[in-house]
Amino acid sequence: MSLNFSNKIWNDKKVILGEQELDTNMPIRIVIGFHGAESTPENMLVHGSKLTIPNSLLVFPEGPIDAENGLWSWWKDGPKQKETVQSFVTVTDAIFNQAKEYVTKKHENASVDFFTWGFSQGAAAVLVAVLFGSQTINKAASVCGFLPELPGEAPKPSSPVPILGIFGANDEVVPSFLAEHALEEINQMGHQAQIKETSQGHEITPENLAEINQCFGN
Repeated sequence: MSLNFSNKIWNDKKVILGEQELDTNMPIRIVIGFHGAESTPENMLVHGSKLTIPNSLLVFPEGPIDAENGLWSWWKDGPKQKETVQSFVTVTDAIFNQAKEYVTKKHENASVDFFTWGFSQGAAAVLVAVLFGSQTINKAASVCGFLPELPGEAPKPSSPVPILGIFGANDEVVPSFLAEHALEEINQMGHQAQIKETSQGHEITPENLAEINQCFGN
């Protein structure tokens, strides 16, 4: 599968797109990948470029919080985390809306499905988007994720989002019990997380990408 990559500016933030030839006779899969804390969309691109999801637009957005030295996060840790997680919900809604607009401007009658995945704080961002985002998400994947301090009680979903939740027994950054607890909480809130513990550390592995390919490609 051949991908053409380009940089765009959406809502005053950089976004990297991975585009392929699309068939508008079937739903177009918009696959949004969230990078970790104090990172960049380029770091996510290194892994995301190995995905082989048919009829998809890959989207790698840049976080809104300046972590200095050219690095970005999705929210601030510490006493103001709750408020900045709430701000993240607004930011991510704008990313989803901009991605949909980008596709439908090129392909006027196309229907779109949203898929989202992330690593570390980016995986936490995925879980927050599932709980509070305004767009319907078809499938999601969390690699070494957790739940931050939430801005409030999550609304009851109209339909559960299937989530592939992967975490490592040897993760020195996000302990396995914390990641597992987050996914269990997600299930209690009405979604369908498949909880999978591996022997990995705090990383994205080729096996993780293969499982995301299988999950998002079906």
